[in-house]
Amino acid sequence: MSKQTYKVGFFFRRQFTMAAAEAPADIKNLFKRYSDDSGVMSVQNLHRFLIEIQKEKNASLENAEAIINNHGGDSKQKGLQLDGFFKCLFSDVNPPLDPKIGIHHEMTAPLSHYYIYTGHNSYLTGNQLSSDCSDVPIIQALQRSVRVIELDIWPNSDKDDIEVLHGRTLTAPVALIKCLRSIKEHAFSASEYPVVITLEDHLTPDLQEKVAEMITQTFGDMLFSPSESLKELPSPESLRKRVMISTKPPKEYLQSKEVKEKDDTKKEAEQDDIDEEEDEDEDDEEDPKSEKKAASEYKRLIAIHAGKGKGGLSDWLRVDLNKVRRLSLSEPELEKAVDTHAKEIIRFTQQNLLRIYPKGIRVDSSNYDPFVGWMHGAQMVAFNMQGYGRSLWLMHGMFRANGGCGYVKKPDLLLKDGPNNEVFDPTANLPVKTTLKVTVYMGDGWDKDFDQTHFDTYSPPDFYAKLGIAGVPADEVKKRTKTMDDNWIPSWDEQFEFPLTVPELALLRIKVLDYNLSDKDEFAGQTCLPVAELRQGIRAVPLYDRKGEKYSSVKLLMRFEFI
Repeated sequence: MSKQTYKVGFFFRRQFTMAAAEAPADIKNLFKRYSDDSGVMSVQNLHRFLIEIQKEKNASLENAEAIINNHGGDSKQKGLQLDGFFKCLFSDVNPPLDPKIGIHHEMTAPLSHYYIYTGHNSYLTGNQLSSDCSDVPIIQALQRSVRVIELDIWPNSDKDDIEVLHGRTLTAPVALIKCLRSIKEHAFSASEYPVVITLEDHLTPDLQEKVAEMITQTFGDMLFSPSESLKELPSPESLRKRVMISTKPPKEYLQSKEVKEKDDTKKEAEQDDIDEEEDEDEDDEEDPKSEKKAASEYKRLIAIHAGKGKGGLSDWLRVDLNKVRRLSLSEPELEKAVDTHAKEIIRFTQQNLLRIYPKGIRVDSSNYDPFVGWMHGAQMVAFNMQGYGRSLWLMHGMFRANGGCGYVKKPDLLLKDGPNNEVFDPTANLPVKTTLKVTVYMGDGWDKDFDQTHFDTYSPPDFYAKLGIAGVPADEVKKRTKTMDDNWIPSWDEQFEFPLTVPELALLRIKVLDYNLSDKDEFAGQTCLPVAELRQGIRAVPLYDRKGEKYSSVKLLMRFEFI
């Protein structure tokens, strides 16, 4: 027990008693069930607990003995007492995702069979209009296992070198060679699986040749550049520690004044319609005449060709059995397309790559709902990694799966048609496959990671937790606990059930807030977890700040069961 004092004005003080964290009733009952009459949980009984409650089927007696040795076990009685048992459950060695399983998805399928951790305008440090361009956010993204890096490449003012910047804005440029060198140095610091560099190219053929020379000299044997167009995408496993270039094939650089003026007029119109950013895939049908002037070396470096081609959406989504490619759609284009061509999109993504990028009005570098793309098979849902908030937390949650390697295998229902050649419909009312039962016992650690008056000036915080499922529309739901007033160690002890029709795509969202009567409730931590990889049993769930950085001490004690 300890006391905290809060000042109220000049003359008054409010004093609050702070109790130490105590095991919830459910934990005490479980301990009693698995301990002997002397109040000690033996190695054998802890082993039973790991198998029966924690659902750790492969747990051994040696595992149980190691837990006892590491958590204050009684050397004479060779077992755990209640305090040690509680501390073990509520410690960092008991996370909700199993760190031991690592990369466990099949990694030998074509790239089109995976969700790929994808960045948008990866070089920007802040907003889309006036922030600096730098290699620092690229490095930070790679260290998070982001596998697709986007670079917008432009001529410098002297037209003799290449810069990376967001065109026709006030963003300050960074040299392309600096970005390439940083990618080489950090590409595989967090994951050995392939890195794709998508280029939005605004260069003349001579500068394209210079880019080809830069890329070749920088990456050398790391570069994957097939001698001919791919009929099938290679697998992540076959491309370990390789780098790929993806862009549209070069074509004749139009220099006549008449065409340039026409192009400028078109671009001005595009800027007026700020619902779209420049479409990197527009009008890229290869013209034999233009290829004569194209940068041949540059073209040879392109592993994954991008492009829409002529025509409309039906033409863009046409599957060519002799050639794979990457198609880019803006956020609003995708939203319209799923209303009319949902099945075609899913079939297209079974063989080809689909990249989605944010609409142009997101100048603050905010993001969008990634599930619109994911549940229709889009592999590259491109995000502003500096756009902190709910959408990016979902992205973090998705790519915690499969050992955090940046590649997550898509569910089979998106990879193959059903028994009657029907295509998956994410909006359909499907039968419930499983129900996730979640118990939120308590939280702790805020008093260690925050100042006494961070949440409330005159009293301890009033915490409550919000839980929800993000996934297909039928599974999405939000729930919340009661508010625990004036308590740094809230004890909610509440249960929630989440029926799931497509658990393979579901993410469990958790957020804790401090309730404020007269103002907006204050953020106190969040996490997002892939349901398919949740470990059953009682787990210590670490919380993260708005940027996705893990707090040192803040965590929740929770129980997960599939019923």
